[in-house]
Amino acid sequence: MELFCGIDWAEHHHDVALVNAGGDVLATFRISDDPAGFARLVSRIGRHTMVLGSVGVALETDRGLLVAALREIGVQVFSINPKSVDRYRDRFAVSGAKSDAGDALVLAHLLRTDARQHRQIANDSQQVLALSALSRAHQDAVRTRLRDAGRLRSHLREYYPAALTAFPCLTTRTALGVLWEAPTPMAARQLSADDLRRLGRMAGRVSMPATVVNRLLTVFAEPQLRHPPAVEEAMGAATRTILATLRATEEAVQRAEDELVEAFARHPQAGIVASLPGVGPILGARLISEFGDDKTRYVNAAARRRYAGVAPVTRASGKSRVVLMRRARNDRLFDTCRMWAFNAIGKSAGADAYYRARRAKGEHHEAALRRLGSKLLGQLHHCLEDVIPYSEELAWAPTP
Repeated sequence: MELFCGIDWAEHHHDVALVNAGGDVLATFRISDDPAGFARLVSRIGRHTMVLGSVGVALETDRGLLVAALREIGVQVFSINPKSVDRYRDRFAVSGAKSDAGDALVLAHLLRTDARQHRQIANDSQQVLALSALSRAHQDAVRTRLRDAGRLRSHLREYYPAALTAFPCLTTRTALGVLWEAPTPMAARQLSADDLRRLGRMAGRVSMPATVVNRLLTVFAEPQLRHPPAVEEAMGAATRTILATLRATEEAVQRAEDELVEAFARHPQAGIVASLPGVGPILGARLISEFGDDKTRYVNAAARRRYAGVAPVTRASGKSRVVLMRRARNDRLFDTCRMWAFNAIGKSAGADAYYRARRAKGEHHEAALRRLGSKLLGQLHHCLEDVIPYSEELAWAPTP
């Protein structure tokens, strides 16, 4: 790289600094967050070099229209952790002074002196970028559903505990339908067996077994502490408000899941990723979208493990040596690897044996899952590098 550009980005404008390889500040200026502003940035860069591939750009984000536009013109874009920028800032002003223009200059010098220590944004395919948008939207919708279900559970506990006994899982279509029809204990006590069967059919059930119907009738008929009627009715109305939100979220989750499954099936790596134990289309889509498909990004399996956060961190000084869980990581990928490891235990004899062996050595459940996740990531890396499907025999073969 011969030209280094630091951009302190904001919502409406961005501060820019240009520095050459010798550390000379060539320009500092501000651009607007629109096509005219980006054209001005490209024009100012063009005054100092015509080879855009020799330009390095440092920002504190790896997403957004500005990043996409920079990648499109062929410059090398680096996403810098804000914590690193804060540490570098002290090299220029120990007083703690800070400004947007100053941060742009810090970013440019940071890239000039320590580019090798920071991550260049991967050259992922458009398929992966699209898959990432769908995957994150689905994951966010699932988290919203969990939050709304928790809010409903807390609300029902205040006046309608029978509903929690009747429906341990509040997000099923049957539970949502019955609670909408009977949002208060009084309304629930008035439901008949025919009412419950009708609500079951409306929820998509072919038939509701007599044992289920009788259990619900028994639960709703049991005596419980009650609020005054007016208060109970008001709380029932509040329940319907939460239910409406939860229903909309449930529809959003299903719609996002359908789109994600279709997009995953179209990706060239889908067959290999889906061949690994415990990986379905949802987890597979998350793995591909978060890791990306740039083959030059991960030099080995250890690099994947570090990025996912399943590789531990060792802190050693003198006679002291401590091994800790990695906190600087891709949290979405870390959660995905945990779910993958948990699923793999029931799908792979080798994974199950490995997990049990770690537990036998005294590791707690989560630590053993992280170990298994690390092992599985090594197998994923091997399969993607060699373009071969997973093999249970080879994956867990004894080491000679």
